[in-house]
Amino acid sequence: MIHSTDVREWRDHDVVDPKGHKIGSLEAIYVDTSTDEPAMATVRTGLLSRQRLVFVPLDEAILGPGYVKVAHAKALVKKAPAIGTDDVLPVEQEEAIFKHYDLAYRPGANGERQLARR
Repeated sequence: MIHSTDVREWRDHDVVDPKGHKIGSLEAIYVDTSTDEPAMATVRTGLLSRQRLVFVPLDEAILGPGYVKVAHAKALVKKAPAIGTDDVLPVEQEEAIFKHYDLAYRPGANGERQLARR
C-alpha cells in the first residue's frame, strides 16, 4: 500500500508501465477525497515545447528507487484525458478520467469532486 505521506518524494520520478517502458515523469498526486489516499497521478509527457499532463490510476502502483510503476500500459496512459502543464483539472473532466480506465466514478453526496491535488 502506498501511503499519502510519501507522495511529496515522488515528484519528478519516472513513471513506467508494467513492462518498464517510460511513460513520463510524475508531476502531481491526486487523492480520493473520501479516503485521502493516493488515487491518480499526473504524468508529464510530450516534447519539451508541447508537454501535457495525463492522468493514470495508482491502484497497484509499485514505488521503486527513482520510479513509480503503474498497472496500465503506456499506450493506454498516453490516450488518457490530459490537461496543460499549468492547468487545473476541470470538474467536468474528472468523470472522463475514470471512464477511460473503466473505473467507477463516485463523487460526494453533494456533488463534491472525487479527486483533490496534493
